[in-house]
Amino acid sequence: MVTIDHDAVLSARVLLLGSGRPSQGELAGAYRVLAEVSPKVYMPKLVDAVLALYYQSRDPKTDLVLAEEASRAARRMEADAPNRTDRLRRALDAYQASLFAVGRRAEGRVVCEELAEAGGSGRLASVLAEEGRFKEAAELDEESARNGGSERSFWDRVRWAANLEGAGLHDAASADFRELLEESRHGTAEQRTSLAIFTWELVHFSRMRDTAGDGASGTAARREALGVLEELATTGEPKNWSCILSWWSTLFVLSGRAAEPAASPEFPMPPFGTERGWSRDVWDRFHGMLPDLEAEATRLREAGRLPELADVQRRISIRAVVRDGGHPYLFKERFTPYFDDAVTLARRLPHDNARLARALTDRSMFLVAARTFEPAHADLAEAVALLHDH
Repeated sequence: MVTIDHDAVLSARVLLLGSGRPSQGELAGAYRVLAEVSPKVYMPKLVDAVLALYYQSRDPKTDLVLAEEASRAARRMEADAPNRTDRLRRALDAYQASLFAVGRRAEGRVVCEELAEAGGSGRLASVLAEEGRFKEAAELDEESARNGGSERSFWDRVRWAANLEGAGLHDAASADFRELLEESRHGTAEQRTSLAIFTWELVHFSRMRDTAGDGASGTAARREALGVLEELATTGEPKNWSCILSWWSTLFVLSGRAAEPAASPEFPMPPFGTERGWSRDVWDRFHGMLPDLEAEATRLREAGRLPELADVQRRISIRAVVRDGGHPYLFKERFTPYFDDAVTLARRLPHDNARLARALTDRSMFLVAARTFEPAHADLAEAVALLHDH
């Protein structure tokens, strides 16, 4: 039985009815008291107030306390409370993020499972992918697609295809990605999709099919990409688009997954195929590898082991893109050295057409992102020739 502190209740009501403007902390304190007296009215307000404090906080330990409180309050809301599902999702999302931020991964996964039951399965799919449980993640993606109707975004399709591919289901992944390509093909004709985005998708699909051992489909996709890029080099985009760098960076980073350590529950890795929603511990681990990679690059350079050096430098470049690839300010100036150096190094590798074609393709797609289409076309044309696609 809850003992009501009537003086506290009175003080809380006076605060809310007063002419002053209470701080967010004062509001949360008042709602904590009143939610025990009138939960139907004040429990939703308590969730909102505590989440507002959470969003203002910059301390991980404080974040965790607030997010846990918001989740408890959200669970206690009555079934017919206004916007109950939305409040519960926001509270649980804050709670899982706070748990991952302080390294409590197992508990964070449990909260993600609760979040999925509330209709927000995307975060759980990312967590499962981080742990190498790609088939389970793909099943969640499929369930989400079924429940969400026919309209699926670039991000939904890329993540699903990435998880299917991670599970070794290459044909299923390609079938999903082909649907995206078909939508983009129609979208470019109707000027609803950027030609640049369509080019990136085609090149990524070519990599998918090469990996699956389907060289003919990979060749066809590269040829089509070269044709689209020729149009860009000749006439440019038919219309202006806002910043689309995230489309490029997501696919470029995904292309590097095979070079990274395999993900597992004991060694989680990023959920490649999605730009958002990386767990804090995974983000820190991925970028924490950078000093060792840079030291390895130095050793390989001094030993003259150029093929391995090219691979390590690409992993370094991918981390740079993860960190800053979506920011347009000085985009070309910041990233040109990474891609130019990769091509220069690859040209020093005797008879290694595959690595040179990869470096040229990477630079071509970067130059598309930088809206420098003629050099991008030249690079991709050379890559295609090296791979005997002419």
